[in-house]
Amino acid sequence: MSSIGKIALFIDGSNLYATSKALGFDIDYRRLLGEFQSRGTLLRAFYYTTVIEDQEYSSIRPLIDWLDYNGYTVVTKLTKEFIDAGTGRRKVKGRMDVDLAVSAMELAEHVDQIVLFSGDGDFRSLVESLQRRGVRVTVVSTLSTQPPMVADDLRRQADVFIDLADLKQKVGRDPTERPGSREMRQTSQFLARGAINRGDPVE
Repeated sequence: MSSIGKIALFIDGSNLYATSKALGFDIDYRRLLGEFQSRGTLLRAFYYTTVIEDQEYSSIRPLIDWLDYNGYTVVTKLTKEFIDAGTGRRKVKGRMDVDLAVSAMELAEHVDQIVLFSGDGDFRSLVESLQRRGVRVTVVSTLSTQPPMVADDLRRQADVFIDLADLKQKVGRDPTERPGSREMRQTSQFLARGAINRGDPVE
């Protein structure tokens, strides 16, 4: 792909995690950054995720720390766990959609393209608003799973849709793979496991 001006990445952390897991690989965030740096002038790479309140240790914490020191702007929000009275299941309350949308709109006048890593249909109106401001929007998710991880209306609204499965060779790593160098062992071995258990519903 040819370079397209100034680019910003907006990563819906839990959505990208679920999508890559459904496709059977982990994201190598160093390689992901490099891939999009090669496509234009990368101004910012935002990573949005929730952290469970009152949890002594979160498995996503090492990933957050690594991203913070390696070129990403990490935005976190504390969530609350609760037991659903109707089902008795443990649920997590807290979403990052509004935070991501506000930041994207604030940055719109400074970029030519925004790359949104999410399949959440709630972002369709955001994509439309960005396009009205002259920003090209690329959505990264997948149609390769059953059911697809991307909402149809979001995919249709995007200027460009990239299936994450097509990026596997450039930004992926097999979950069983262990990096060889000492530096990568120290900074990347947790990437294979660095996320909250996404089996829990998020409201």
